[in-house]
Amino acid sequence: MLEDARARELLSFLSPGNRPDVRSQATDCVLGLTGSMEGRSFLRQNVAFLQALLAPTHERCGALVKDCLRAFVNLSADETLHRALVHEVDLLPPLLRNLCDPECDFSDQICSVLSNLSRRTDTCREVLRAIQDQGVGLAKIVEVFCTEGYNKKVTLHYLGPLLSNLTQLPEGRQFILDKDRCVVQRLLPYTQYKGSCVRRGGVVGTLRNCCFDYASHEWLLGPEVDILPFLLLPLAGPEELSEEEMEGLPEDLQYLPEDKQREQDPDIRRMLLEAINLLLATKKGREVVREKNAYVILRELHKWEEDPQVGATCLKLIEVLISDEPEAGMENLLEVQIPEDVERKLREQEEEEQRMLEEERQQKAAGQEGKTPAGQGS
Repeated sequence: MLEDARARELLSFLSPGNRPDVRSQATDCVLGLTGSMEGRSFLRQNVAFLQALLAPTHERCGALVKDCLRAFVNLSADETLHRALVHEVDLLPPLLRNLCDPECDFSDQICSVLSNLSRRTDTCREVLRAIQDQGVGLAKIVEVFCTEGYNKKVTLHYLGPLLSNLTQLPEGRQFILDKDRCVVQRLLPYTQYKGSCVRRGGVVGTLRNCCFDYASHEWLLGPEVDILPFLLLPLAGPEELSEEEMEGLPEDLQYLPEDKQREQDPDIRRMLLEAINLLLATKKGREVVREKNAYVILRELHKWEEDPQVGATCLKLIEVLISDEPEAGMENLLEVQIPEDVERKLREQEEEEQRMLEEERQQKAAGQEGKTPAGQGS
């Protein structure tokens, strides 16, 4: 890594008093450091470099600002740097001042940094607090996210993962689930958004997190929101169903076209299933999901699913749907107190299942690699 004398020289080149080309070369050098664990460790121990990177974000030199923000994207991906970036560099206020500017060229990089910084619960709280303190607010972020072409220079797709991360927190979920704001209803169509799996996955993650609030299940499943068809439709395929099965489905899931495709991203399919699973935690939720004939969609998904972990998640949902109701007093599965020894055994069983699923995944991958390409002999 850099010797002390070279480090001091490089830091001096980042000073605003230098020529733009000198600062640009120095910034490029620091950007290179952010690409390795050793480089990030050096920067974590020399916070003055991080503070120097922040200064150009106030300026008009596009290339320089872009490189600084690219560096912060890399740095924020390293969770060991989160507290330094938030507290010692005070990164959040200048980023949030530009986030919702419809003329900002760098809002995508800002979104990525904020999404990275909000992954962990502790720094997520700092991000949410800064969003409120800087006068941005969650309402504005949702408005920007849902307004097509708000900033024609960027995509703002990473606002989706940011919203998903913020709903880790009860106060984030409380905002999204506010019955007077209609935020959930605005987000639902994005479960089918074709333009970006990042945006789509961010919304599905947000909805999944909101389903942890079991007090809202009846409202979410009721006519005001009607969340279930939006969770099931990406999981539905083109399979032919019997007339009786078809009639039992919500209208939006009936008579789907022959070219209907399921969600292609296995992580998003898993989150959709997890959201439905959370809705099954309450008696009312189980009643509605059964009444809407979700079983047939999940049955066909399980036949089609090739990802072992997603398949296992789907199977658990099916088992809940076809099982008898829990005994009186245990209807809310999120409130059931599990004895420590039983919880330990269940955890060990789940770890063993995950190990076996990972082995199955690796075997499938090895089998794919060993296949002879079409048209080539052995």
